[in-house]
Amino acid sequence: MLWSLFKIILFVVAVAALTIGAEWLMESDGGLLIQFGGWELSLGVLQAAIGAVLLVVVVWLGLMVLGFLHAVFKFLNGDETAISRYFDRNREQKGYREVGEAMMALASGDGAAALSKATKAERHLQKPELTTLLVAQAAEMQGDKIRADQAYKKLLGDNRTRFVGVRGLMKAELAKGNTDVAMKLAEKAFALQPRHVDTQDTLLKLQADNGDWTGARQTLGAKLKYGALPRDVHKRRDAVLALSEAGVLLNGEAGEGEQLAAIEANKQSPDLVPAAALAARALVEQGKKRQAVKVITKAWIAQPHPDLAAAFAAIEPDEVPAARLKRFRALTKHREGDADTRMLLAELHIAAEDFSAARTALGDLAESQPTQRSLTLMAAIERGEGADDAVIRAWLAKAVTAPRGPQWVCDNCNHIHGTWVPVCDNCGGFDTLSWKTPPESEASVMAGSDMLPLIVAAPTSDPTEADVDVVDGAEQTEAAKSDPERATEPTPEPPHADYVEPDAPVDGEILAPEVEVKH
Repeated sequence: MLWSLFKIILFVVAVAALTIGAEWLMESDGGLLIQFGGWELSLGVLQAAIGAVLLVVVVWLGLMVLGFLHAVFKFLNGDETAISRYFDRNREQKGYREVGEAMMALASGDGAAALSKATKAERHLQKPELTTLLVAQAAEMQGDKIRADQAYKKLLGDNRTRFVGVRGLMKAELAKGNTDVAMKLAEKAFALQPRHVDTQDTLLKLQADNGDWTGARQTLGAKLKYGALPRDVHKRRDAVLALSEAGVLLNGEAGEGEQLAAIEANKQSPDLVPAAALAARALVEQGKKRQAVKVITKAWIAQPHPDLAAAFAAIEPDEVPAARLKRFRALTKHREGDADTRMLLAELHIAAEDFSAARTALGDLAESQPTQRSLTLMAAIERGEGADDAVIRAWLAKAVTAPRGPQWVCDNCNHIHGTWVPVCDNCGGFDTLSWKTPPESEASVMAGSDMLPLIVAAPTSDPTEADVDVVDGAEQTEAAKSDPERATEPTPEPPHADYVEPDAPVDGEILAPEVEVKH
């Protein structure tokens, strides 16, 4: 509104200025006298002004004619496009001007103006690498997906613009959620320009999301080859992908190829806990137990983890608790002050019914770093030493609301995963999981119903005898209150490490299934 008013005022001012100027010229005395040889021409002031304007026009026309004659001369000398270029020159100038204005409109976020200018530039210029791309981007900004797809498809017909067209269609399919089509387009774009970093990353993510670990490893190798990835980062991520290839080891369906992939993953990144655990199981299946021990020990030195302890136990699954305790010394002598090592030793001593040694191994961990695992172990120790049920259940009550301790947490979004995965389930980040204690606001706490079998005594055959009330957060049966002998009966054995339902088997379980305690 204001701009229109300003233009109107400017036009009125210009007309008034021209009128005043013409009137002044008409009223002015004097003029212009031109003499040439015996020829003389006298002009008034207004006539001289008009003559000057006409002279400028004549000079401009003369230059245009000279330019045309030059083009004709080049055409006659064999340049077949000289005349067409002459007439196209003005159109090109307009086209480039429209291109510049379209780019400015795109930068400012004005999609409608950008699309209008890009369309005009497309009519004036024969350069699809500029105009068609601008049309596509402006259409995307406007939300016109059909026009954008049409523009990108036009780019496919030229070798110079085919890569841009493929990438544009790939992004459009990603926006629609068509990941299968997007991955095929990403593979095509990668084949056209394997050095393009953004295409490499997009293809790698799509392959990882679709479980194409072999293709993802090839893409990762290309990133290393073309300098888009440091060698140490490549080794780590290649190990993650090799581990993902061997993931079927978890359900016991691995063949020789998967076993080799697990071992290769461990060689690439010895500190990668899942790779070490799977590699150890693969080596055990091959009868190479000593190598399996070395693999787990090396990973334990880098980072103690319950999965490593379970894999170490699975090397000799049928050994008695005393023999297991002795064999585990090769592992527990490393990182002795670490919480996982101390809790592992406590579990082993509990299984061997050496509750005094278990208390010594656990130390003050239940008070200084209270977690569900350390508090449950403390309850098991108290039970083994013959403590009252009230003491045992007090420890278990604390475990109900205690944090779980370290878990697999995404470094990008802090999402917690129950097991290690190569791609975050929440944000889609690749190789972003770390074994660490999650932020307090993100930490997941085991629900009270999950801990209930640890707190409530074994059910009796008569349901009426199991009336329950809550005392200091721990649950106690009315039958146990009225029967002193029943009150001294041992509670069910707390599980080691992370709790699972009683009927669920634990792979590589360290503790003996049943521990008979005599008071």
